[in-house]
Amino acid sequence: MSTSPVTSPVTIVTGASRGLGLAIAKQLLAKGHRLLTIQRTPNVDLANLTVLGASDAHNGANGLEQWSVDLTSPVEVAEQLQQWVASLPRGTISSLSLINNAAMLVEPGPLDSADFIAISHAIRAGLEAPVLLSAAFLGASNDLAPEVPRKILNISSGLGRTAMAGSAVYCATKAGMDHVSRSLALEAAQQPNGARIISLAPGVIDTDMQVQLRGADPLVFPAQQRFAGLKSGGLLDTPESAAAKVIAYLERPDFGTTVIADVRDPN
Repeated sequence: MSTSPVTSPVTIVTGASRGLGLAIAKQLLAKGHRLLTIQRTPNVDLANLTVLGASDAHNGANGLEQWSVDLTSPVEVAEQLQQWVASLPRGTISSLSLINNAAMLVEPGPLDSADFIAISHAIRAGLEAPVLLSAAFLGASNDLAPEVPRKILNISSGLGRTAMAGSAVYCATKAGMDHVSRSLALEAAQQPNGARIISLAPGVIDTDMQVQLRGADPLVFPAQQRFAGLKSGGLLDTPESAAAKVIAYLERPDFGTTVIADVRDPN
């Protein structure tokens, strides 16, 4: 008597070594996702939760695979992801998702004093890499059965929708993420099994980025006091709480109906 293969949700998360990405990864593992994380430095605590060999995971078991890569050189990473997605046994996938979370922050301050290499790295990791990874993900998964949903969740920011002095590069990458998401959603709407796309602002979270912003020189970063006030006023979300909200969006039956979203919007 033959049995059907075990199926599980398969999710790819970038920037999962700390902060929001790490919290998302931990919670997805707890929910039984097979998880691929992509970051410069793998997280030891995450690896200790559960580690399975690639062959076991390909047989449908839930597990974790971490890639140590540099998203400021994203072409090779996209090629690697394309091969990985194409190699997934089709009968073992209940859903396939890509969460583009990785980002880099240029030192807060005017653009004319920013380091050229830092600007380039931030744009590559924050915009070029998500675009390339999305292209790889979509191209390698077009053959999935219609009943297997494909989802791309781009972690955006309110700063992609409202400009702020002293943060031009970050604002630009997040605005670009929003507009790429709009375009991908239009393309997907023309396909019989098009992916569902969301660019989601996760709220204001107490991460290393917030430490950098509230520790900036107020003479070159006028919003420094605002970010210091968010911390002192207890207005920052924890990575764990924000991750739960992001995952709740990923699991919504109407995922992708609204392309540009914010976890603070009324449902």
